[in-house]
Order: sequence, then C-alpha cells, then structure tokens
Amino acid sequence: MIRIVVADDHQLVRQSVVSLIEKAEDMEVVGEAADGHEALNLVHRKRPDVALLDIAMPLLNGIETTRRIQTLSVDTRVVILSIHSEEDVVRQALRCGASGYLLKNSVVEELLIAVRSANKGEIYLSPSIAQTVLKGFLQTESTNESSTMLEQLSSREREILQLIVEGHTNQAAAEVLSISAKTVEKHRAILMKKLEVHNLPDLILVALKHRLAFLDE
Repeated sequence: MIRIVVADDHQLVRQSVVSLIEKAEDMEVVGEAADGHEALNLVHRKRPDVALLDIAMPLLNGIETTRRIQTLSVDTRVVILSIHSEEDVVRQALRCGASGYLLKNSVVEELLIAVRSANKGEIYLSPSIAQTVLKGFLQTESTNESSTMLEQLSSREREILQLIVEGHTNQAAAEVLSISAKTVEKHRAILMKKLEVHNLPDLILVALKHRLAFLDE
C-alpha cells in the first residue's frame, strides 16, 4: 500500500485529490495539510511513501518544502501538483528533489501514474511540459538568473521572503517562525542587499518575477 500525504491550501482541491487517491486499491492517504509547515511536520511524523504538494502554499511554499523534505531522514518522494507550467519553476522543483510534476488540469490516470512512478524511484512529468522542461534541464552548462538568485539565499532567508511576499509584518513573521522581530528585520535587510533592492515593494516584485516565492493561486 502506498502511503500518501496531500498538501494544498485550497480545501476543495485537497479533498478532490484525496477522494481520487482513496479510490485506488494500492493507495491510502495518511495525512492532509493546508500549508508547507503542516506538510513538513506530517512527513516527519507519518513518514509517507509519497507527498503530493501544491507550490503556492502559505508560510512555506511547495518548492522549499520539497527541499526540506530531502533533509529529513525519511524515504518520502515528492510529487508537485500545480498550475505553474513555466520551465524555471519545474526546474527548481526537480533540483530540489521532486520526483514528479503534474499540472492541476491533468487527468486522474496521470495522478495515479505519477504517484506509482515516484514510489518506485522514477520521475514523472506531465506530457504537456515534459519535452520543453527536459530539454532545458539537460542543458546544465547554462545557469539562469533565477536559479543563481535562489541558490544565494539561505533556507531561513527563503522562508522569510515567502512570508514577506504573503504580506506578513516583521512581528507576524517572527511569531510564525518563533524568532524575534529584530531577527526578521535583520534577515530582510540581508535579502535586500543580496537581491539588490532598496525597498519592500521592489523586494516583493523581484521575488515574484524570479519565482523565489509564490502567491496563492
């Protein structure tokens, strides 16, 4: 039996995915999450075979959640289920360790195939994006600007940047992360320096333009 965690902040979408999975005789859903932090905690506690993650989740986006799952002592494979079909987004997900990437308009059979493929250690991409993504992904010598920007940010900086884009104040972000507002302010200053911006609106624009953070779909 393939044990699965499903994470999506849209309850109707999440329930639809859970319903589809539970109809398969070889799969069971062992947990549901509405944001990246919940998903990460569930993976740590439940140790599922596969985690199905949305990208534009609050608090911790799907790509950063995928990256952190790889640091846990678990054998959980990640499949991304998103509306984002841009090559750079898919490439980021794969580089962070995702074993599959599905578009939300995929047919039911694709979802089940992706889960089974990931469980076997294989990579599955929606056919509509596979050819374009793989061509770009295999050109390892060409490093794009967005990837370079993402790689220069620490895990904590990426987490705080996501919260900033979602509109959290320093104090609100501090409460989410259980750190001080002064620490958040320090990280924000470092982010501005690294991304070469001088104000909060520009920081948010750069983050969204280069897919360093995501807004809810």
